[in-house]
Amino acid sequence: MRWKLTIEYDGTAFCGWQRQNNGLSVQQALEEAIEKFSGERVTLHVAGRTDAGVHARAQVAHADIVKETSADVVRDALNFHVKPHRIAVLDVESVSEEFHARFSAQARSYRYQILNRRAPAALLVDFVWHMAKPLAIEAMQEAANILIGQHDFSTFRASECQANSPIKTLDKLLVVRDGDLITFETRARSFLYHQVRNMVGTLALVGTGQWNLDDFKTALAAHDRKAGGPTAPAQGLFFWGVEYPQIQ
Repeated sequence: MRWKLTIEYDGTAFCGWQRQNNGLSVQQALEEAIEKFSGERVTLHVAGRTDAGVHARAQVAHADIVKETSADVVRDALNFHVKPHRIAVLDVESVSEEFHARFSAQARSYRYQILNRRAPAALLVDFVWHMAKPLAIEAMQEAANILIGQHDFSTFRASECQANSPIKTLDKLLVVRDGDLITFETRARSFLYHQVRNMVGTLALVGTGQWNLDDFKTALAAHDRKAGGPTAPAQGLFFWGVEYPQIQ
């Protein structure tokens, strides 16, 4: 049976989603939980791999498990065996063999959080990028609007990115302030490696007034990572969700 898992995790203590030799990953913790439950060694396939320190609100992965069981039992067993790690399996569904967590996805959403105040973060220290200098929301949104649609996003592409093309279509990039918290809401079919963090880091230059709109346009047109702003820290990024066709 193929099972679709919807997963929430705090990425602070992990080396990322994917199994690594240098530490514990979310994938490893969950695959070990599945083995404890079913006695089977399986490979989880995920909608979007996340880096060390990056979190997920509704990550999606799938696994094939031979053991006869039910969705509720799978959910509860994995949540039991994955302890004490800060991972929660929110939902489990049986899906057809045609479903693939990565390749069936129609859109992915990420959110990035900046705590914009003089005082540092205490409660949110692992979940925000703290910036003491005031950020201009309107200016950042004006720059963000330039990125909507299909572009060559090489300026926001990490050198380690393995995508075949830098051309991506960005459906949404909203900049929202709620008190001291600024959230960047993004949506696209897929993203380049570090694309969201690099966009946020560059938009922050506009927000502080170090760059104007023309500077931002020039950076995008350069198609060169060296022309862009800094990479925003990992801890502010959340894999927010993934969308699939209704029939799977």
